[in-house]
Amino acid sequence: MSTSVFELFSIGIGPSSSHTIGPMRAILLFLKSIALQEKLPFAYQLKIELYGSLAFTGVGHGTDKALLLGAMGYDPETVAVDAIDGIIEKIKTTKQLHLLQSVMIDFDPKSIYFHTKDTLPKHSNGMRFSLLDKNAKLIKQDIYYSVGGGFVVTEATFDNPICSQEKDIPYPFKTAKSLTEYCSKAHKTIAQVMMANEEVLRSEQEIKQRLHKIWEVMRASIENGCKREGILPGGLKVKRRAKDLAAKLKNLETKGIRDDTNWVHLYAIAVNEENAAGARIVTAPTNGAAGIIPAVLEYYVQSQASDVQEAIEIFLLTAGAICILFKEGASLSAAEMGCQGEVGVACAMAAAGLCAVLGGEVSQIQNAAEIAMEHNLGLTCDPVGGLVQVPCIERNAIGASQAIAAAKLALCGDGEHFISLDKVIATMKETGENMSHHYKETSIGGLARVKISHPDC
Repeated sequence: MSTSVFELFSIGIGPSSSHTIGPMRAILLFLKSIALQEKLPFAYQLKIELYGSLAFTGVGHGTDKALLLGAMGYDPETVAVDAIDGIIEKIKTTKQLHLLQSVMIDFDPKSIYFHTKDTLPKHSNGMRFSLLDKNAKLIKQDIYYSVGGGFVVTEATFDNPICSQEKDIPYPFKTAKSLTEYCSKAHKTIAQVMMANEEVLRSEQEIKQRLHKIWEVMRASIENGCKREGILPGGLKVKRRAKDLAAKLKNLETKGIRDDTNWVHLYAIAVNEENAAGARIVTAPTNGAAGIIPAVLEYYVQSQASDVQEAIEIFLLTAGAICILFKEGASLSAAEMGCQGEVGVACAMAAAGLCAVLGGEVSQIQNAAEIAMEHNLGLTCDPVGGLVQVPCIERNAIGASQAIAAAKLALCGDGEHFISLDKVIATMKETGENMSHHYKETSIGGLARVKISHPDC
């Protein structure tokens, strides 16, 4: 295992982990590396080039704005969401960019290059940054890739990325088979194995505090999404509907009718409307799929009369372990895997987490994840207008209810797999590799073509 649960569940902003958070982190890392070499004061011109999926859907996903924020030194987790529009507008008006709040250069946001006809060799989400001095001499140039879930690597580290966990961990699993073996030999649950690995980096108390902080932000995104109304940004004129749906469900409850399925749908829709609006959310494991895990965990919390603090920890740790299997065996990037790498993985994670807190054994938990992914294989990423709105918001709602169904079905069985989770992950990877690029976050195929044919839809 090479990834901490706190990288898989990271606090950031919408609408996309690969296209917003990743580029924001990448340019921040690029400029910080120059600052460390004490060469930033010589900066005069910054050239930004986007390739592949980033070029196709970058504007719709707010990539250009994220790059400007990152260049100024803002971090996705801490940037003041309400201040973003003002910051971007000032750059557009003054045509100046304050690099890391240290060096001011002339910069026209319209000068960001979108190379839709070219793709860099390692990944569809590629970007090249070049910083030049006043004599047009190159200070530094580097290529970064946003590889899914907000993770970024340079071209030099693509095949051997620098991992957060450089220390030896007790259970370095990369497959479901090895995870099962570690659980069996150590007589631990999946959550306990994850906790033991995390304790190499931080104390148990800090781990628990950070897990509950993640849940706090997730729950806030549900609550905020249920309060806000209006039209989502981007031009599709998609109306927020979580608030109206919440009112209807509450009205049904006054009549003694509890519609659990639509409450789950509501939770997911609320989060993904917040994501589409660029608000604060938790990447889980991506922004495009950020509503599934909060919706399923909230469904569990609402069903319990007793304290759920420990269950929240078990849920998130178990879901994180399953995510690592997909990250190691395939990818979390829709630009590589289609939406099976986002909604599909989130569905599998949520199913596993729910199965765990409902008392599932290791084999049943893996069975839940396997069932969830089996029925997301081949799921395309075809966002209309390059926006994380249609069909993404509803897709999270359906993914959440699928996760619950998968967990319950697995709990009814004995954990026996006809097809192993590892084989399902391998199939997902093969399916993603064989999928046409039209269906992998380029908005040139599938449902994304609907807007072109029917502008009024």
